[in-house]
Amino acid sequence: MTQAAHGVTNWARNITYTPREFHRPETLDALRALVAGSARVRVLGSGHSFNRIADPGGDGVLLSLAALPAATDVDSAARTVRVSGGVRYAELARAVHARGLALANMASLPHISVAGSVATGTHGSGVGNGPLAAAVREVELVTADGSAVTIARGDARFDGAVTSLGALGVVTALTLDLEPAYEVEQHVFTELPLAGLDYEAVAASAYSVSLFTDWRQPGFRQVWVKRRTDQAPVDFPWAPAATEALHPVPGMPAVNCTEQFGVPGPWHERLPHFRAEFTPSSGAELQSEYLLPRRAAPEALHALDGVRSAVAGVLQTCEVRTVAADPQWLSPAHGRDSVALHFTWVEDTAAVLPVVRRVEEALAAFDPRPHWGKVFTMPPATVRDRYPRLADFRALARSLDPDGKFGNAFVAEVLGG
Repeated sequence: MTQAAHGVTNWARNITYTPREFHRPETLDALRALVAGSARVRVLGSGHSFNRIADPGGDGVLLSLAALPAATDVDSAARTVRVSGGVRYAELARAVHARGLALANMASLPHISVAGSVATGTHGSGVGNGPLAAAVREVELVTADGSAVTIARGDARFDGAVTSLGALGVVTALTLDLEPAYEVEQHVFTELPLAGLDYEAVAASAYSVSLFTDWRQPGFRQVWVKRRTDQAPVDFPWAPAATEALHPVPGMPAVNCTEQFGVPGPWHERLPHFRAEFTPSSGAELQSEYLLPRRAAPEALHALDGVRSAVAGVLQTCEVRTVAADPQWLSPAHGRDSVALHFTWVEDTAAVLPVVRRVEEALAAFDPRPHWGKVFTMPPATVRDRYPRLADFRALARSLDPDGKFGNAFVAEVLGG
């Protein structure tokens, strides 16, 4: 299927893509032929990126995999699932839970595509939980000449093939690790002070922990603590429990958030912050995120507190999470246990960009790595210096895509070479 390219936007509508053509192929053969016959190709997932990472430019083809047959093939004995490239986490989670199995972690929003999430280094939270890419054991790609290539864990190329920014080929399927299904209970606490904060203890107090603040005052307005019921009870002496259900953005209704007050429920109905049955419309927001060494969290949070007067005026909420170290060459958590500082801004690019620069200046001493799909202004050379395996990734890209068919202006700028 071919659609008019005009008016194709991302979820937040801050990006209008500029391809020559927009295609939604309905079969794998059609996809392979389209890739082989095109000079430049990028894939649009669920559109939850806030920069031009998916834009092929005016001479390129933009692809959506949403019309391909959706596959979620669970192997209960092996505890794996093969999921096709257009499937979103909410659909995947329901399918594996029905077979008594589970993913180790999920992001805050279950509506994002699996392939797009792992390609950009997206994550949930938890000191023992790697990014979503950590579950991947096999990647199936359509490469530049239309060939099908499979790269599995153990292959020397694997750690470059998952978090790949879409620069190696079209990801048609992924095979993920699963584990037995489990239940989670979610507790919310309020007004956690920044002064004297033992961040390591707070972050390790449960399976998944998220801190939220609007930076209008020092400290954190909310702490969302997600405990697996097969693990130790939550001990959280640092802040009082919430007395009403809360939304991460102050003042927003909590009806679309996952259940709180410690009511146990299936993993996929508690690990995300938002309910799967709530389908978000176009978001009136921009987002930025930076991952830095977890050991730097206390200093980094105090550095942000130092610029909160600039930040608060354009901020909806800031979320602080942890991500375990990851071997993927382009993972923002590559090689280091990380703290992730996420900013949900108002929908005003002109007002937000100067503040993004202030945040980056405040965090510069901590070697932050920006999330590949968010708004950032860091110089490309600075970003490149943060990735010690970048040369290996460039070599892998040249081997699979010698003419740069899957590159674009964003990839060329941030990866160089």
